[in-house]
Amino acid sequence: MINCLIIDDEPFARELLEGYVAQIPGLHLLASCGHVFEALEVLQQQKVDLIFSDINMPQVNGIEFIRSLHNPPYVVFVTAYPNFALEGFELDALDYIVKPVSFPRFLKAVNKARQIIESRPAAPAPPEPQFLFVKEGHSLQRVLFDEIYYIEGMKDYIKIILKDRIIVTYLRMSRVEDQLPASRFTRIQKSYIVRMDAIRAISGNEAELYDLREKLPIGKQHKEALLARFGLS
Repeated sequence: MINCLIIDDEPFARELLEGYVAQIPGLHLLASCGHVFEALEVLQQQKVDLIFSDINMPQVNGIEFIRSLHNPPYVVFVTAYPNFALEGFELDALDYIVKPVSFPRFLKAVNKARQIIESRPAAPAPPEPQFLFVKEGHSLQRVLFDEIYYIEGMKDYIKIILKDRIIVTYLRMSRVEDQLPASRFTRIQKSYIVRMDAIRAISGNEAELYDLREKLPIGKQHKEALLARFGLS
């Protein structure tokens, strides 16, 4: 699905393009905007793949608007002024359609855009964080995931058990769980989150951890999921 945006200060021009978009499968209209500031709000809130933009608009024209964007979506300019074509293509516009716009000409531009958009390489996944920051006293402490054995919840506080120390901080379990990579940590009981590779053994309803003498309880509702994480279910 290609998410698109229409920008044109003329209501009739917008209605025409809206009708064309509605006829083309795989093209999803996020918004039809009468000015660039309305379009900017959409771009800040949603993922836009393709913009159909007029050029000669009040306050900020279409070329100036696209030029102002950091990493803009693909754009097809739709305008009554062919003399802007060179400037449009200097912005790497996919196409430049001169009004009045016929459906076959619009469809040709969409197919060109679809071919380019669907063949672009997938964006690389951002690197997974290796630490989190927690407040201890009057300072923020950087806690490496590799050093965490487990985290124990105590109402509005948590206790983080590290290799060489314990940190107690004002933070709810649900909040810290959101900051931990699910690929490395798992909740084994209402009050315990454990680093997966710190678990040395599972004995009945208890988890034994490397380097620690204590055993942690495994909740009934969490045991099946825990065993499945190790391929034991």
